[in-house]
Amino acid sequence: MEFKNPYKNINNRKFNTWCKYTLRIDTYGCGCEHNCCYCYAKTLLSFRGLWNKTPKIASIQNIENIIINEFAQLKLNFENFTDNIVVKLGGMTDCFQPVELENKVTYKTILLLNKYKIHYLIVTKSDLVINDNYLKIYDKNLAHFQITITSTDDKKCIEYEHAPVTSKRIKAVELLQKLGYDVSVRLSPFIPDFIDFKAINKIKCDKILIEFLKVNHFVKKWFNIDYSNYMVKFGGYRHLPLFEKIQYVSKITGFKQKTVGEYVSEHHDYFSKHVNFNKNDCCNLKLF
Repeated sequence: MEFKNPYKNINNRKFNTWCKYTLRIDTYGCGCEHNCCYCYAKTLLSFRGLWNKTPKIASIQNIENIIINEFAQLKLNFENFTDNIVVKLGGMTDCFQPVELENKVTYKTILLLNKYKIHYLIVTKSDLVINDNYLKIYDKNLAHFQITITSTDDKKCIEYEHAPVTSKRIKAVELLQKLGYDVSVRLSPFIPDFIDFKAINKIKCDKILIEFLKVNHFVKKWFNIDYSNYMVKFGGYRHLPLFEKIQYVSKITGFKQKTVGEYVSEHHDYFSKHVNFNKNDCCNLKLF
């Protein structure tokens, strides 16, 4: 089935309005084959009865129309400024889930973004991102990557994610780093009990982005962990207290540039001031 609404601008959200990159394209929607137990998109869509393990597929013609009518026009407005239009791929569903192997909507979208010289931020937990066919088309002046890791244990991660194991994701991170791309480890959601800090700190990558778990009714229902410390209420979710987050973040020492992306406004202010490499951009993208 066709996914008819692949474009979203999150700039008008009540919470987390400090997100710098609000333009998103989902090449697949209303579901994700990775079906992660903690997924915030899954909770939002399940609440509306819209979630399915088999995603709908976006029309590449629809995506091209969006790029021409929305992004290319926005780009013209920034001709004389240092700002850049950045489109996030993989906001609600992973743009490199298995269905991409057959449909290649992400592949075709990248070609279009290259054509119109628009920066793209790829967020994925799949090593398909380093498939030779894709490595041939990335534009180093436009492409940015965040590879998601949630556990340092291959056996542990398959208990709650139907995605490539962590070791394959780390391989993807390190190859993209070696090839000179703008890439970050995305420790998201950061669940401290699932992380061997020595293993994380050994990853050969300059940058890491950290995002802690947000908890609501659906996450508790699907994801069986200890939630007793998630005491802070904000934006319809429960969160760890700031002092605990600070302690855990301090253990991550193996990266030249460290940032924390936060949902809770007070926590966002703290990490922006005291931790983040780029205080104005928690994604910490290198925009040429």
